[in-house]
Amino acid sequence: MDGPDLHSANKAMLTPWRATLSDGDLEAARASLEALSVPDMAGRIAWPWPETVGTNAFLSASAEVLKEAWPDFERRDFIAIAGTDDDGLEWVGCAGHYVGTFARPLFDIPPTGHFAHMRFHEFYRFKNGKLVEIQAIWDLPEVMMQAGAWPLSPSLGRDLFVPGPATQDGLDVRAADPGESERSKTLIIDMLDAMQRHPREGGPEVMQMDRFWHPSMTWYGPAGIGTARGIAGFRAWHQIPYLKAMPDRGTLSDDIRLHFFAEGPYAAVTGWPNMAQTLTGDGWLGIAPSDQKLLLRSLDFWRIEDGKIRENWVLVDLLNMYRQIGVDVLARMREFNKAKQGFDPETGRAIPGAFQ
Repeated sequence: MDGPDLHSANKAMLTPWRATLSDGDLEAARASLEALSVPDMAGRIAWPWPETVGTNAFLSASAEVLKEAWPDFERRDFIAIAGTDDDGLEWVGCAGHYVGTFARPLFDIPPTGHFAHMRFHEFYRFKNGKLVEIQAIWDLPEVMMQAGAWPLSPSLGRDLFVPGPATQDGLDVRAADPGESERSKTLIIDMLDAMQRHPREGGPEVMQMDRFWHPSMTWYGPAGIGTARGIAGFRAWHQIPYLKAMPDRGTLSDDIRLHFFAEGPYAAVTGWPNMAQTLTGDGWLGIAPSDQKLLLRSLDFWRIEDGKIRENWVLVDLLNMYRQIGVDVLARMREFNKAKQGFDPETGRAIPGAFQ
């Protein structure tokens, strides 16, 4: 089996797993994940979640940790697509939000007692009808911001509850035309090739952004960078500061992997990591230049409309990036938020407390 039937089958195998998380049922989730996975399934989620081997270790490190903090958590997908990359690897990509009542601390983020949300991009790799690997970014900085606990620079873009596709069809990509899927993937690869020409080969015009991007595009960046509207907004709030800080992006190919695939008008990329560049300038996230090479994880989705990119969902493992430059964001957050838990001036320690 190959082509659309294979991809539909892979998506169908994930349906019970996604449904159990929509109900917050961890026992059912464990059974469904075990049924579709190889015993040594590799699990990778953005820092500080650990890398794991096997379904039990993955669930213990991920969904169980989330349920302890958000007892009524549920999963809400808004994109689910499948395809094969240029190496013949089979992928299913999902995007959405985990939501719930923030009742107890999550990695020491102080609970709010209110509705909380955390965007996810998750990529599942299948081989011979079994799940062999998960690559995922859960946007923990988004949770810190909702708790008023983000201890670093504010986003240049807008931080918000990121919406799903404007067309409301991200979960209903049925019987995709293989030709359309290939065109979608080619458009994204060509766009990224053009983007990487700037600034080495000329000014912004060499990126040909009007050729690839819809004039009413929206770029949904991660918390810490934020969302931007239109080409001008994307350049002002993300691209210009990013390239000023790391102008050699796209020139370092060692240690990275890029897995592009597409289904109908949707395309996606994953990799662990999938970007390498050197931090030689300032202006991005308030970080001072360190002349240090960074390996970044960026897991993305695009929606194509009338031959151009209309929406782009992007998550970057920012906490792992900060780790590479010697900044422990969680440690700084704990110091930053001592007073919210109560502070003993004699010991200099926080007094533990949680919403019940």
